[in-house]
Amino acid sequence: MKHKVLLFLLLLMVWSGLTNAQKAVDTYKDPAATADTIQIKGLIIIKSKNEKGRSSYKMYNDTAYARNKLKKNLQTKFFVIDLGFNNYIDRSDYTGAAYVNYFDGASGGGQFATNAKSYSYSAVGLATIAPRSASEPLTPSEFKLITGKSINFNIWLIEQRLNITKHKLNLLYALGLEMNNYRYARNITYQPGYPTTIVRDTVEFSKNKLFAEYMSVPVMLNFNSNPARPGRAFQASFGVIGGYLLKARTKQVSEERGKVRKTDDFNLNKWRFGLASELGYGPVKLYANFALTALHDYGLQQYPFSIGLRLNGF
Repeated sequence: MKHKVLLFLLLLMVWSGLTNAQKAVDTYKDPAATADTIQIKGLIIIKSKNEKGRSSYKMYNDTAYARNKLKKNLQTKFFVIDLGFNNYIDRSDYTGAAYVNYFDGASGGGQFATNAKSYSYSAVGLATIAPRSASEPLTPSEFKLITGKSINFNIWLIEQRLNITKHKLNLLYALGLEMNNYRYARNITYQPGYPTTIVRDTVEFSKNKLFAEYMSVPVMLNFNSNPARPGRAFQASFGVIGGYLLKARTKQVSEERGKVRKTDDFNLNKWRFGLASELGYGPVKLYANFALTALHDYGLQQYPFSIGLRLNGF
């Protein structure tokens, strides 16, 4: 299903570009030679032949197109796409959890058993969601991610920029889907239920990931150094982002069990709030988001962040 959606979006973007290009053919003529001209929104591409008869291409920014857009205070884009990587900052109380597990009778602690459970970010809360034996205490390495395979993919269905001052200072906001993959390097397993527990598994997984999808709304202040020449403009945006968890699932692949998928909320935070930023020059843009709320509702105090490349919509 995901591949079909991506293919549809790609075909839609290609179709849009070809349509605009066809409308603009021969709208511009090079005074030096007869040339084929294609215009895609504010970009003019001129194909001509040099003295040796070889084809050459030149690209220009159509300043008239950009200035015409500046007559509108509200500008809209559709299907802006992010592609990047996920990770998190882990502030969980592992030392305290090891102490709790040591004195927990359910883990063989003996006469000092507490059997306590907590749904907070305390050491007891961490021992509740990830119980371990005294001989093999919990460590941060168990939740280590494979960064290169922890992919962040976002689709902003609609993005709008509202002029505040001379189109240099703008209010930028959007609505879309954030899709986060957390690919674990260790053999841990989420066991759904109330409460969810995360245990050490006995098999070796070739793939072990947690997927979380949010409906999100970023709101940022945007600075544009050169609104009339977008191809030469420096842009910077900074603000906040809020989201609601739509779905979560795990996927594990191993020789012993094959492919196993589980769908649950896994005690993830339903609401997410954080900081959002964007930095770019011309068509090249980078984005970075940092969550101020923990990924899990209790126990594991991990604050996710993502960074990557932002592709302009149409």
